Amino acid sequence: MDSPPANKTEAKKVDVRGIVQGVGFRPFVYQIAGLHGLSGDVANNSAGVIIHIEGNIKSINAFIQDLKTKCPPLARVTKISQTAIPLQGFKQFIIRKSKAGKSKSTLISPDMSICSDCLAELLDPNDRRYRYPFINCTNCGPRYTIIEDIPYDRPSTSMKHFIMCPLCQAEYDNPADRRFHAQPNACPVCGPHVMLYTASGSHVSTKRPVASTIRLLKKGMIVAIKGLGGFHLAADAENDDAITRLRTRKHREEKPFAVMSYDMDRIRRYACVEPEEEALLKSPQRPIVILKKRKSNLLSKEISPGNRYFGAMLPYTPLHYLILTQGFTALVMTSGNISEEPIAIDNEDAFERLSSIADYFLVHNRDINLRTDDSIIKKTYGTSMFLRRSRGYVPRPVFLKKKVPGILACGAELKNTICLTRENNAFLSQHIGNLENLATYEFFKLTINHMKQILGIDPVIISYDLHPNYLSTRYAEEQQDTEKIQVQHHHAHIVSCMAENKLDMPVIGLSFDGTGYGTDGNIWGGEILIADASRFTRSAHLSYIPMPGSSAAIKEPWRMAVSYLYNTYGDRFRDLELPLFKKIDEKNLEIVINMIGKEINSPHTSSLGRFFDGIAAIIGIRNSVFFEGQAAMELEMLAEGKIKETYDYEWVSRDCHQVLIQPIIYGVVKDMEKGIHPSVISTKFHMTLIRLFSELCAVIRKENKVNQVVLSGGVFQNSILLTGLIQALEKKDFQVFTHSRVPPNDGGICLGQAMVAAAKLET
Repeated sequence: MDSPPANKTEAKKVDVRGIVQGVGFRPFVYQIAGLHGLSGDVANNSAGVIIHIEGNIKSINAFIQDLKTKCPPLARVTKISQTAIPLQGFKQFIIRKSKAGKSKSTLISPDMSICSDCLAELLDPNDRRYRYPFINCTNCGPRYTIIEDIPYDRPSTSMKHFIMCPLCQAEYDNPADRRFHAQPNACPVCGPHVMLYTASGSHVSTKRPVASTIRLLKKGMIVAIKGLGGFHLAADAENDDAITRLRTRKHREEKPFAVMSYDMDRIRRYACVEPEEEALLKSPQRPIVILKKRKSNLLSKEISPGNRYFGAMLPYTPLHYLILTQGFTALVMTSGNISEEPIAIDNEDAFERLSSIADYFLVHNRDINLRTDDSIIKKTYGTSMFLRRSRGYVPRPVFLKKKVPGILACGAELKNTICLTRENNAFLSQHIGNLENLATYEFFKLTINHMKQILGIDPVIISYDLHPNYLSTRYAEEQQDTEKIQVQHHHAHIVSCMAENKLDMPVIGLSFDGTGYGTDGNIWGGEILIADASRFTRSAHLSYIPMPGSSAAIKEPWRMAVSYLYNTYGDRFRDLELPLFKKIDEKNLEIVINMIGKEINSPHTSSLGRFFDGIAAIIGIRNSVFFEGQAAMELEMLAEGKIKETYDYEWVSRDCHQVLIQPIIYGVVKDMEKGIHPSVISTKFHMTLIRLFSELCAVIRKENKVNQVVLSGGVFQNSILLTGLIQALEKKDFQVFTHSRVPPNDGGICLGQAMVAAAKLET
């Protein structure tokens, strides 16, 4: 059969799916159509972008190739389909208005930092947007936090209240302009503006509210600043008094604060930065990156006490840049909330909730439709690990190996996120927080409804945690006319890591965290599972130990220390010469011993997180904590790098392998009695766990013929344990898989819940 002539005019309908709205995709299509001499039209619809293209077949093929390879910076094409259609005789190429549709399957761009072009204009005295705090274009600025519905057009955003002036409208209408169809497009004449208020709500009369804010910060004031996804509480990072007052008012005694600096030179004044970390800091997502402190630096010691690291970020909004141009080494930029509450996004709500913390408020009149906290990332063993996946990354999906039905996964109690699935996309929400109060629970429900609306997903299944008392469980059980699937916490951890690595074979899953409800009603957390997406068996775990006071033992690690010591030594533990006992009231000690002995409010736990807490208390690091994981974190910070010794360890094999706690406790106590420095004990404890679990995995491999190991759970935020285990397992020829797209902690567990539910539907 002869090929058609190369110059024959043909027509094709081209469907483009992915992140292709609000990112300059239509003007990009317009430009490459002109480059190849093609006619037709392009429009957004609820599924993505639809193109009608006419011209010779060679030019059409080149055009489609450019669609795949020359996208705008924020675009992400996931699928291109083409169909031959009748010619319509277009004489030119036209950009059409968006078309609504029943199916919403387009992908929405996350919020992105200001681009280099806009930053240059922001700082150019000759530009009409000079020092305008809301400058943006199709390559940068707010997206997810201002969107109300799809298609992503101005009437469906919080910019609908601002009517563009003639100059802005001309940019918006010009396909050759960088601001063509940039929905947040605005200028000082027609757009949002900032205002300064006192804590009492009085307007500060000033023509230059940003300059006034800078002066206040330099005087040591705390300022609540409305940003992209909510309010920050800002203070001069070199001012000890300001940081101490911020801690006191925010009720955040010791948890580290994040800091923001104008550029890399300033960050290097207080932190060591590796090339991979610099790339993360400068990426359009602008996450907080965990960086090693310089031994000598000028930042307040109150920013990150008891920690070797700072959490630092570069500015990502024009307003940040305007404030930070004026000589600050860094500003503390911490979430605008009272600890454990959702971040404030509404001006009036901020005045109500933050007036006892902030001295002044720098607000603006562009609504934030959905709160989004800053993302947090650390580099570890050659990869990036999310500690919190939020602004800059949400709602970009995790791409799955195969299509799944519409599922809502409700996540866990702590670090909650939710997940909605559609075809081969898993959409994880921004960080919601700890579901321990009504405000966070309301935000949880709001997020579910908002994501269902903008993604057009009506889930047919709800998956949720086994724990009967989680608010996320209560929500799931209250939903009517939807199939419900409960998922064990640690199984979900392992499957979340399998999903992001596209694994579908059985794996050895090391699921290590602080708390998770087990199938036997006990609290799990030191588990080795043989798992695939549909089922698991418990192959090994830490031996059970009483957790006196239940949740009180999380806040007071000395309780776990007493439990481990009592389990190991019996009543003789009182005779041990440990600094721990000097800090415990005798009456409280007796109460805890009675609770353990009589099994009163002392659930059994196999948690590795609690084991870390207990060791930290035994060696005198910390008897009580101000935030989750603090004792374990400080135990890690204490460890040295050169010690390879371990303590004795042992496991017994019954229904499954049970790792005995006593030999390790004996070794730790013996070293304490010898006067061995706690840093040495911490290192030996880490090395013991690494050797123990790598050897146990080798035994389990032999029993089950499985060579893939998956590491998940909040304990793997510990870089020493994570790196050491990867290296030890790889030396034993295991294939090791870890997290890089979702957090290993409970912030990623909803992905596993969704995938377990999908797999169970198939069985």
